[in-house]
Amino acid sequence: MWTNYHTHSNYCDGKESPAIYLNDPAICSLGFSSHAPLPFDCKWCMPSKKLEAYFTEIAALKQSSPIEIYCGLEVDFIPGLISPKDFTQADYTIGSIHFVEQFENTPWEIDGLHTTFTEGLDKIFKNYYRAAWCRYFELTRQMLIESQPDVLGHLDKMKIQNLGNKYFHENESWYQQEIRSLLKVASQTNTIIEINTRGIYQQKSETTYPSPWILELMKTLNIRVTISSDAHHPKDLCNQFELAASLLLKAGYKKITILKDGVWKEVNFNENGIGSS
Repeated sequence: MWTNYHTHSNYCDGKESPAIYLNDPAICSLGFSSHAPLPFDCKWCMPSKKLEAYFTEIAALKQSSPIEIYCGLEVDFIPGLISPKDFTQADYTIGSIHFVEQFENTPWEIDGLHTTFTEGLDKIFKNYYRAAWCRYFELTRQMLIESQPDVLGHLDKMKIQNLGNKYFHENESWYQQEIRSLLKVASQTNTIIEINTRGIYQQKSETTYPSPWILELMKTLNIRVTISSDAHHPKDLCNQFELAASLLLKAGYKKITILKDGVWKEVNFNENGIGSS
């Protein structure tokens, strides 16, 4: 049996209504995490007018479901505009960075089309890719310090723009130092970091978010972890979980963190699922 707390329904850019996601027999606890409304037009976020209905529907599912259900939100951090602390009514928050700075009065989306990425890289950072990645990680650190979410979402997702090492190799010292600085802050805030498999099954990344070498650093800092698939369709609720579990075990992890009776708890796990605490 597995848990998953990074799940998108048709309230945002997911493909099905929340109830449809409850039919996977491999799931024993499920958290919905629709993209929180943004203060500007965004095709993949939940409109603010649907937020109340979202909370109401998930609350009803909690009453009728045989498995534990939680109502979360994946919240962007954009200084001065939105942060995880703005949504205290959720059972939990996943804090994510999808936007870095802006150009032509438009927030720069860093995990969308590569053409959009290259345009922003040129207009904002004059094609100095290191500055762009450093700003991405700086914003992540700022979020953890100023508006700590329960879970840090897809820590290194901007690497989808670096396929084939187009800009750099992850073994370069500046990049590894950025990761170490971020993990130090995460460890001090006790934030849970998700091992997100979406990049693999979508073939947008060769590794999980974060990369396996980062998991080893996380273990040395005793950072808690949870396994998520960032599912946008019910069929992906447990997609590549066996791989994620094996990577965590290889990094030295013996427990993952799940929600149990409304509290984050560490439990045993292996490639086949979770066990007792």
